[in-house]
Amino acid sequence: MNHLDVYLASRKQKLAYQYALWLLSWDQETETPNDAMQYRSDQIEVLSTLAYEVEMDPKRIEAIDFLALNPETLTEELKVEIKRVKKDLDQLRKIPKQDYIDFQVLLSQAGHIWSNAKKNNDFASYLPTLEKVISYQKKLVKYLSTDTVKGYDVLLDMYEPGMTVVDYDHFFNTLKTDLVPFVMKAAKVKQSLSKKLTKGHFSKDQQIAFNTYLLDVFKYDQNKGVLKQSAHPFTSGVASVDTRITTAYHEDDVRSAIFSTIHEMGHAIYEQQVKPEYDYTELKGGVSMGIHESQSRFYENMIGRSEAFWDTHYDKLVETFPKALKGVSKQAFILYINQVKRDFIRVEADELTYSLHVMVRYEIEKQLFNGKLQAKDLPKVWNKLYKKYLGLTPKTDTEGVLQDIHWAFGSFGYFPTYALGSAISAQIYHRMNQDLNIEQVVKDNEIIKINTWLKEKIHQYGKSIEPKALILQATNEPFNPQYYVNYLKEKYSKILGIEA
Repeated sequence: MNHLDVYLASRKQKLAYQYALWLLSWDQETETPNDAMQYRSDQIEVLSTLAYEVEMDPKRIEAIDFLALNPETLTEELKVEIKRVKKDLDQLRKIPKQDYIDFQVLLSQAGHIWSNAKKNNDFASYLPTLEKVISYQKKLVKYLSTDTVKGYDVLLDMYEPGMTVVDYDHFFNTLKTDLVPFVMKAAKVKQSLSKKLTKGHFSKDQQIAFNTYLLDVFKYDQNKGVLKQSAHPFTSGVASVDTRITTAYHEDDVRSAIFSTIHEMGHAIYEQQVKPEYDYTELKGGVSMGIHESQSRFYENMIGRSEAFWDTHYDKLVETFPKALKGVSKQAFILYINQVKRDFIRVEADELTYSLHVMVRYEIEKQLFNGKLQAKDLPKVWNKLYKKYLGLTPKTDTEGVLQDIHWAFGSFGYFPTYALGSAISAQIYHRMNQDLNIEQVVKDNEIIKINTWLKEKIHQYGKSIEPKALILQATNEPFNPQYYVNYLKEKYSKILGIEA
């Protein structure tokens, strides 16, 4: 077999193991019986070992190295794929095996330690573990640094290729200058919310019925995916023909399932609209965390929370919840779903304040990796930044520095993509609106036109185009955070009746 044949054969095996492991993971989150957990874990261990052996087969590695140095015989798409695979392989080879194993053992314990610390408001019990995680991440940065990507940029690049501290600083400085003062003004506005919404009861069966209706509204292809229930909503996909979503139902909050479902559909529609021929390659799926989040935020916030959307669908909501929503006006509902409330908890934040929560985490991560901050000082710095950007001081570490599990998993560099995705979505909206009258399309219940535009400009390319190049291609300009600030100010000045 020549080098290309060796690579293609190993890719086929790798994708098969990936699919099997993915199915077991999906099953665990949705319906594995409790007593089957150990049996399932035993099978995962065997499959994971086999998958690792395929990935690290010397013949496969030799083939990748050869093809990377001799790309002239490859198609353009295979050139891109080999470049991506070679980058991942080079990174893996730079990490000493024992360090990698030790870190996996540490992570297997860290989540449990964090969970107990959060439950008991006990940062001190978590600190030694967090220090070890950070120490490993600093070693990882040293192992993976290159002439062009160094320091914290190494971690940022893992989640959003091409994005650096310089890029993120420009983005977050724009928020500090142009958005934080507006948020402080907006937070002072008293919002009178309907008690039927804030104190109501919305049965799970009725929520399921409305969510089923939403699947059709957004044209989520149920031949390629399903909607299930889980403790925390998520999207899980392995190919354009198999991308699944979950949601969670809370009978005291009608918003929760609606917007988590729309959010996850945004992720899933992206995956479903990648070129089907990429399903058998390493180019399948979304290109980065930031681009992925831009799609979920676009559908959830810019469509789902818009007045135009509820002009068309509010009657259906009332029909679904006739008793709970009796006498509740459409405007009262729109105010409720766009409520502005400064909060300590990121995952409960509203659209206007959400990115400021992320900005706090970014500033902390940056200081941890440039040597200006030690882990023991995290609670103090966290509280200081929350006071600075949101005007709030957490009363406990549980509602402060201990609220997220990400750092226990070693996911430094991940948080900024949440805010980046929201900002990219505003730039995409601006560009799309030049081709489509988005408000009218949404009112006419023709969201398929939006899906088609996104497929043509973004989705179909999968991982074949790098994030910055994809933004430039789709919007005709590089990433520009001002669209995001302008969008938020325009939307919330109208809702709250204040000057932007």
